[in-house]
Amino acid sequence: AEHRFLKRPCAIKLIHARKSDDPRSLARFEREVQAIAGLSHWNTIEIFDYGRTDAGTFYYVMELLPGLSLEDIVERHGPLPPARGIHLLCQICDALHEAHAIGLIHRDIKPGNILVRSKSDGSGFDVRLADFGLAKFANTSSSLSGETGFLGTVAYCAPEQITRDELDHRCDIYSFGLVCYEVLTGRYPY
Repeated sequence: AEHRFLKRPCAIKLIHARKSDDPRSLARFEREVQAIAGLSHWNTIEIFDYGRTDAGTFYYVMELLPGLSLEDIVERHGPLPPARGIHLLCQICDALHEAHAIGLIHRDIKPGNILVRSKSDGSGFDVRLADFGLAKFANTSSSLSGETGFLGTVAYCAPEQITRDELDHRCDIYSFGLVCYEVLTGRYPY
C-alpha cells in the first residue's frame, strides 16, 4: 500500500477476521504494535500507524522492505562471505540490544525474520528485525500473543523456551547464535 499522508510504500498487517471479535486477540494485536512502536533502532521494522478501519478491523502500518530475508539469501546464494555476514549480523545485535534493554524478548529469531535490503544510496545493505508477534517482556508469564506455553520456531528455540515460561534475553541470544552459524556456513548446525 501507500501511506496516505507519508506518501511512501508500506505494508499493512490486519488481524485475522475470525479473531476480530475476540477481545483477547484484539488486545494482543494492540500490545504487539505498541511494543514494536516503542523501539526506535533503525534495524528494527518501523511502525508508521495503527488503528481500525471503518468496518472495525484492527490494523497496523509498517515500512515496506523490498528485498529478501536472510533465509532466502542463504537458500539462493549459499553462505555469506564472513565480512558481509558479520556486517549484517552486527546490525541485528544492535536491534536486539535495544529490545532487550527495555525487557522485550523477541522469541522468534530466525533467518526468515531478518530482512535485508539495499541502502537507498547504493552503498550496501542493511537489515531489519521483523515479526514481533511472539514477543514478551522478560519474567512475565504471558506473551504479547496472549498464549502460554511453547511458542516459536522449534529449530531456532533455546531449550528453555520449550521447558519453562520464565524467559530472559538469553533465549534470543541462543537463537541468534544458530542464525549466525547458518548465515556463515550455509547450513543449520544440528
